Amino acid sequence: MRSFALSALKKQSVASPVRCIRTLHRSGLVLAALSVGIGHFEVAHGATTTHHKSTTHHATGRKTSSSAASQAKPVILSQQPKTELDKAARMLAADDIATSRRHHEEPLVLIGSAPLSTKRGDVALFIELQSAALCGSAGCSTDVYLKQGSNWRKILDSVSGEIAVLPTSHKGMYDLVVDGSDRWIWDGTTYQDTIGAAPIGNLRGEIEQFQEQKAAGKKASH
Repeated sequence: MRSFALSALKKQSVASPVRCIRTLHRSGLVLAALSVGIGHFEVAHGATTTHHKSTTHHATGRKTSSSAASQAKPVILSQQPKTELDKAARMLAADDIATSRRHHEEPLVLIGSAPLSTKRGDVALFIELQSAALCGSAGCSTDVYLKQGSNWRKILDSVSGEIAVLPTSHKGMYDLVVDGSDRWIWDGTTYQDTIGAAPIGNLRGEIEQFQEQKAAGKKASH
C-alpha cells in the first residue's frame, strides 16, 4: 500500500498539490510524506485510462446494497468532439487542460451525461481528462457538473472508478455509486461520500513545518 500511494503521488502532485496531500492522508501515510517531502516528485509519463482517488472525506460508513447496485445505471464516458457538451466540458476543465499542455500532453477529453435530478430535464455532465500530467497510478479523476439555467455548477469533485446512477434518491437527487460499492448521496448542496474517513485538518501545514525543521537540522549538522 505504501509504495502504491507514493507512486500515485508522483503524478498527482504536479496537477494538484492539495489532491496529492488528500490522497496521502486517506492512505494513512502521513509520515511517509513527511520524510519524502511534497514537491520533489517527478512527473511519470505513459497513458492511463483509470481514475483518481476521491478527494472528499465524510463520516458515516454506508455501502450500497447488492439489490440497489444491481439496478444502477452506469455512466458511459466517451469522446464526443465538437458537440455542445464537449464544448462545455472543455470550458469547465480549461485549467486542467492548460496544466496538461504545459507538460506537453494533449489530454483526452471523455464526457458523459445522465439525469441526476428527480425533476425532469435536469441533466448532469461527467468529465474525465486523461493525460500523464493529470493522472497517477490511482488513475484519472472524474468531475460532475449540473446545469442550472445557463450556468454549470460542480456537484462532485475528483472521484475514482466507474460511476453509476442508483434508483434511490436523497433531497431530490439520485444517489451515485462509485466502483460498485462506494455510495454517494446528495445533501442539498453537493454529493457526499458515505464511507467514513478521518478529517484532513492542517495536514499541509504540518508537512511544511516538518520540512522546515528537517532543513534546519541539516544546516546545523554542517
